[in-house]
Amino acid sequence: MTVFPGGTGVTHLTVYDWTGPDGLPGGSAHVHLVCTEGYVVLEGRGRLQTLGADGYAETPLTPLTVAWFAPGVVHRLVNDGGLKILVVMQNAGLPEAGDAVLTFPPEHLADPARYRAAAALPPDDPAGGARRRKDLAVDGFVRLRAAVERDGPDALADFYGQAAALVRDQLPTWRGRWRDGPLAAATATGEQLDRLAEGGFHHLHDGEVT
Repeated sequence: MTVFPGGTGVTHLTVYDWTGPDGLPGGSAHVHLVCTEGYVVLEGRGRLQTLGADGYAETPLTPLTVAWFAPGVVHRLVNDGGLKILVVMQNAGLPEAGDAVLTFPPEHLADPARYRAAAALPPDDPAGGARRRKDLAVDGFVRLRAAVERDGPDALADFYGQAAALVRDQLPTWRGRWRDGPLAAATATGEQLDRLAEGGFHHLHDGEVT
């Protein structure tokens, strides 16, 4: 992960081509609790499957497609061929710190230890662990999709509640990352605006290329 200005993060993602339990190749379904995520499609084609306030939706992904979604949108990438994406994340560091909650079946979400064990990648078999983790998340996503299509978006409430409970003990750490990253960046912009309003410009001498 590279931290960009404003406390964002970018990742170059090659989407899994492993077939899931429903026969579709693609990634691990998950939701972000406080971060907006954006995709810029670089190569290939695929689909973004989502569950949210608008129910179930599917967005086609082709080169130069730009799509983003707010916290609470459950999402899954389907790789229809060579899908590579530039991922732009709000609040760099938080998704890696647990903000991304996988859509495991309810029995896994109800037990933090069981969830962590299923989400972990064993050092002796990381690829196998990633495949098992992805299949479990797709299994949960398929169940959620069926519930949403039957009962509407309110069917996501139990999943949201379990996801929020899973991360509650991590919130103090998240707050520190937010304070030192995105909030600090926004505060620095405010200070620069104040300086410019007073006729100052010395911060411009500190500009550099990374």
